[in-house]
Amino acid sequence: MLILTRKVGQSIIIGEDIEIKVLEIINGQIKLGITAPKNISILRKELLEIKNENIKAASVNKEVLSQLENFIKKR
Repeated sequence: MLILTRKVGQSIIIGEDIEIKVLEIINGQIKLGITAPKNISILRKELLEIKNENIKAASVNKEVLSQLENFIKKR
């Protein structure tokens, strides 16, 4: 992990076409501006983690489903 110190108005460049600029720092919160090509998706990490958890929760374990189906049929 690269750790940098930046002040308001300063930027970092990733590759040739992604710029991350510090716009504002208030009460420990940092507002960033990101300039990148439209084909680059930019997501907050916590949203990606929630999406992955939702996909995992929505997946069906076929073995458990089959056991449940057999249980219901026996009643």
